[in-house]
Amino acid sequence: MRDPYEVLGVRPGASQEEIRTAYRELAKKYHPDKYQNNPLGDLAVEKMKEINEAYEFLMKQGGGSSAGPGSSGSYRPGRSGNPVYNDIRQAINRGDLQYASSKLGGISDRTAEWYYLNGVVSMNRGWYDQAVSNIQTAVSMEPNNGEYRQALNAVMGQAGGYQAGAYGRGYGDAERQMCQCLSCYCCMDACCGNGC
Repeated sequence: MRDPYEVLGVRPGASQEEIRTAYRELAKKYHPDKYQNNPLGDLAVEKMKEINEAYEFLMKQGGGSSAGPGSSGSYRPGRSGNPVYNDIRQAINRGDLQYASSKLGGISDRTAEWYYLNGVVSMNRGWYDQAVSNIQTAVSMEPNNGEYRQALNAVMGQAGGYQAGAYGRGYGDAERQMCQCLSCYCCMDACCGNGC
């Protein structure tokens, strides 16, 4: 593996926040969804694998000095107590979504981490509605888990961009308004749950 600091473009000894910021910027730039039907798609997938490996390595090492192990809200891929979930996280990080999905399908005890990881798989496949639903379930089961909340914010941002792009493609004003209305209703329904 190349020098993880070099891969993420941060100085050795960078803080966890600097590492996270660099990771987010690179993930936005090289996310394979941006390169669909593009000859650079395979290169983007390889670049994301390298970025994910570097990020995971640095965060496992304690990445910098701003927060120590176990600090609340820190995102630590692969730090589960369950070896099956660690295996699934590693599969996701290397882009093997089929394997991750298959392993998740074989787990009958649907914990918050199960819903979270299922949501991450869906997000990486571009299935944003399914991703939002699963990650919202994980957050509702463990509301103080910073990793799950961070993922929910990320997928909501990506889902919003996806929906906004869809509104302008071939729809007239009436259809666009109906689409926005239904989207708002679905969001309200998801946020309020069965209490509405």
